[in-house]
Amino acid sequence: MLQLITLIIIAALIAVDQVIKLVVLEHLAPVGSITLIEKFLSLTYVENTGAAFGSFSAHTTLLSVFTALVLIVGLIYLLSGKVNSKIAYACLTVIIAGGISNLLDRIFRGFVVDYIEPLFVNFAVFNFADILVTCGAGVLIIYLIYDMVKGADSKNRGKENE
Repeated sequence: MLQLITLIIIAALIAVDQVIKLVVLEHLAPVGSITLIEKFLSLTYVENTGAAFGSFSAHTTLLSVFTALVLIVGLIYLLSGKVNSKIAYACLTVIIAGGISNLLDRIFRGFVVDYIEPLFVNFAVFNFADILVTCGAGVLIIYLIYDMVKGADSKNRGKENE
């Protein structure tokens, strides 16, 4: 049952991202950019053929194949029942959803549609799927560090009691 719910959540997140990208393609692509909050946030249409910050843009096919393999392995691991932590499970779910949605862009459009541009810092233009991947990975890293420190701390307490 959990696997079905997970697949529904992944599909829903992919659908949200793809609908946003369709709206961006229809309404933002023709104008290029719209400032939402002066000196803070704009919507800017960008076709990203690479990965993060446009890296590997000359190798879209290789990037797509590698991404697909990582996502397949991740999805199999997620659905295998071997992920015991609810936090790690949730993080992997959103990472995979964002990854799949951007992969779908690369496969069917030849580029990833990016549109969120922070103006208060010199940073890349990104999208909702990127937010899913980044936030999921960030929380997962923090959780794994916390879990590792907690595990090391309990090991040290066990040695003190001997």
